[in-house]
Amino acid sequence: MRSELFSPEHQEVQTNDRWALQSKRMLRCRLNPGAPEIVSSSGAMVAYQGEMKFKYQGSGGGMKLVKKLATGEGANMMRTTGNGEIFFAKNGSQIFLIQLEGEALSLNTSKMLAFDSSIEWDIKMIGGGLGAGLVAGGFTNLFLQGHGMVAITSHGEPLLLDCSQQPTYVDPQAVVCWSANLQPQIKNDFNAGALIGRGSGEAFQLAFHGPGFVVVQPAEY
Repeated sequence: MRSELFSPEHQEVQTNDRWALQSKRMLRCRLNPGAPEIVSSSGAMVAYQGEMKFKYQGSGGGMKLVKKLATGEGANMMRTTGNGEIFFAKNGSQIFLIQLEGEALSLNTSKMLAFDSSIEWDIKMIGGGLGAGLVAGGFTNLFLQGHGMVAITSHGEPLLLDCSQQPTYVDPQAVVCWSANLQPQIKNDFNAGALIGRGSGEAFQLAFHGPGFVVVQPAEY
């Protein structure tokens, strides 16, 4: 049997690394008994080899539970343990690995693919409260901090913007992640009358300004 399908570039990456990119659009993680669990976006698993166990990622109780009930975030994460290899992907998006070494990162929840369970996480609401978040379409973000690997996705080649020199405004659907020290605010450039019957996707932006970065994808979803 002959086909380009069987070329080396399509074969499994052979490595003992816990986290490795199989390709730009597929992540391969190695799990061993006793190793930390992997927290992933529900539905991101596309294949696995060996023995794996999956369970729902709970809210963690307290304020996390309140935020989860209010926003719906945190309900679509799974925890995986096992012995073997597991593969993750999300709608053909490009995947990027970020090693946290005690730092923190704010992430658009829809761009989260997977992270080590050793990393602490929380649900944050943009714009100073739940009401403001709902006005902007219910946008929330995932705050990650600690030591471990994070896998994020971008639909297309991402752009890294420096927010330290001047204010930076980003479509909430295009933002991927940003420096955790930045506190984005919701900005509205349109009056209500101008939006009637238009359904503009540019009605609201996230405003960033300060020492740090924001990553933007070339797509609005």
